[in-house]
Amino acid sequence: MIPEGLQWLGRAHPDGAAWLAELPDVLAECKQRWSLSVGDPYPGSFVSLVMPATDADGGEAVLKIQFPHPECEHEAAALEVWDGGGVVRLLEHAPEMHALLLERCTPGTHLSASDPHEALTVLIGLLPRLWKPASAPFGSLAEEAQAWARGLPRQWERAGEPFERELVDTAVDLLRSLAESQPEQVLLHQDLHADNVLAARREPWLVIDPKPLVGERAFAVAPIVRSNELGHGRDHVLHRLDRLTDELGLDRDRARGWTIGQTLAWAIEGSQTFERHVETARWLVESR
Repeated sequence: MIPEGLQWLGRAHPDGAAWLAELPDVLAECKQRWSLSVGDPYPGSFVSLVMPATDADGGEAVLKIQFPHPECEHEAAALEVWDGGGVVRLLEHAPEMHALLLERCTPGTHLSASDPHEALTVLIGLLPRLWKPASAPFGSLAEEAQAWARGLPRQWERAGEPFERELVDTAVDLLRSLAESQPEQVLLHQDLHADNVLAARREPWLVIDPKPLVGERAFAVAPIVRSNELGHGRDHVLHRLDRLTDELGLDRDRARGWTIGQTLAWAIEGSQTFERHVETARWLVESR
């Protein structure tokens, strides 16, 4: 029942092996608590165990058991704030097991399978619905940006200096300056892209997998600008930046800077470098 896609956690994280060993017992407890029968895990289960579930009355849901890590810490709280407005609903939550029972999206087709222009139109419509006033318990973009700025040079060195130092320095400077000068701040989904939006019945499209932060609106476009499933190339990236900032009334320079900063901060994982992230950041640095 434990998918192969989760096995990397046992190798890469100090607590990963223990979590994987406990996962069958946690799954059994969730099934008993909520009277669930479950299907095979979804193939995209890489950080959480995610599977279709049916309750005793035949109601459809999705069971998600999270590997505990900072980015998912307040997912349930964010879903409660959004209350189903363009986002999947939270049905049940067992925080001690890091388990969520969620609304199921049917047919569940990823937005990335749509025409890129139409997909971007959907994302532009969804984004403002997520920008709700919020504070505790969510982490702040300012603190996260400072952590990225501190960590990126060390990550870059440990990874063998996989790209030019100028990109690192530019990203660090942008992250620090933007973090200290934000206008009004709202609840954000810091990983909203076309693979995190699914076709549904209650609404045509629903957002999934929030990684919530409180910060300025211009930051929210970063994962969409680098969303290579909508086309990877300099023209594609700049087109998304221009269209998002124009139609949402956002400061283009700040959105560009946030995209450079977060994209490079997320471009290195251990010894692995995501070259498309680096290319995206490079194109944005070169553009004005």
